[in-house]
Amino acid sequence: MSAKPLTGIRVLTLEQFGAGPYGTMFLAELGAEVIKVEAPDGDPSRQVGPHKLGANDSEYFQAWNLGKKSVTLDIKSAEGRRQFETLVKSADCVVNNLRGTQPAKLGIDHASLKHLKPSIVCLHISAYGRAGERADWPGYDFLMQAEAGLMELTGDPDGAPTRVGVSLIDSMSGITGIVGLLACLLRAKTTGEGCDVETCLYDVAMHQLTYPGVWYLNEGDVSPRVPRSAHLSLAPVQTFPTQDGWIFVMCMTQKFWLSLAKAMGREELLGDPRFGDPNTRAVHRAALSDALDPTFRTRTTEAWLAAFNGLLPAAPVHRLDQALDSGFARDTGMVSAVPHPVKGSLRVIANPIRIDGERPAQAACSPLGADNEQLLGKRT
Repeated sequence: MSAKPLTGIRVLTLEQFGAGPYGTMFLAELGAEVIKVEAPDGDPSRQVGPHKLGANDSEYFQAWNLGKKSVTLDIKSAEGRRQFETLVKSADCVVNNLRGTQPAKLGIDHASLKHLKPSIVCLHISAYGRAGERADWPGYDFLMQAEAGLMELTGDPDGAPTRVGVSLIDSMSGITGIVGLLACLLRAKTTGEGCDVETCLYDVAMHQLTYPGVWYLNEGDVSPRVPRSAHLSLAPVQTFPTQDGWIFVMCMTQKFWLSLAKAMGREELLGDPRFGDPNTRAVHRAALSDALDPTFRTRTTEAWLAAFNGLLPAAPVHRLDQALDSGFARDTGMVSAVPHPVKGSLRVIANPIRIDGERPAQAACSPLGADNEQLLGKRT
């Protein structure tokens, strides 16, 4: 890629763990110079195991922080504050994911920095927002999945409430914050006036309730957990057992249901009034599963995918290793590698954005404080 779209943008970020780092990693991979301002002992996620990469690095840390530079500063000290403000004068934005009241206390919000640079944009990603009774509460992804009702929508009806297996609210909060940041940067480039922009994990988690949330707000309809990870109101949109594993089939339209029945040689089901349309099939989901399960078990997942190819949407239900080692992941380039001073070659998940058909090049995050001399004029 000859020129990444954010080349020339300088970002200062005071962040740790997931939400902030995930968002700023996108900025770095799209060409911004992202300077991770760390306390002398570094982002705590540098120490998260089990796979360490030396004294102050880990594979966990790199998964959230690719492409960034690192400087170590104590911004509460006079010298650290002076160095930080010098960086602010050359930056376009300042990002943090601290507790809600901390940015104002530390002087890293727009009101505290606009005298240095009026166009500076300050992004705040917190657990519960910068105002209100929970502003000082710590909070993490899994807590938001619990409180927003997402865990009660996930998992088997007879099992315990279940969280998503990865920190999806962290990732969504990071991306949500970056959308707001980029919008405000565009305005600042035009008007010369910066601002504060913020989001929080709780708000983002609540926003993920989408249509079940609208159903409840308008109809009092409390959506339950449903078997087989099924859609709440359409069927068959769920998992089915195959000869060697599981397959997920998504008949979101009547056309796809007709194609499924024909591809499976089960045209007799098309005349069953219980299965006449997507909504009636959802009401009779258990009976439909009982009818289709024996047929699905006669072939492997791969064989069914071949039979459905081009006719209806379906996917294998992979384990983590199967997902990353699949030929499709390899062919699409979703696994890449970056040089690393300890690991040599560190395999990572590729950026999901393509520009003119090409994914942005990636790099490892700098070691703790490695860019002090270049950016602060002092040795590490």
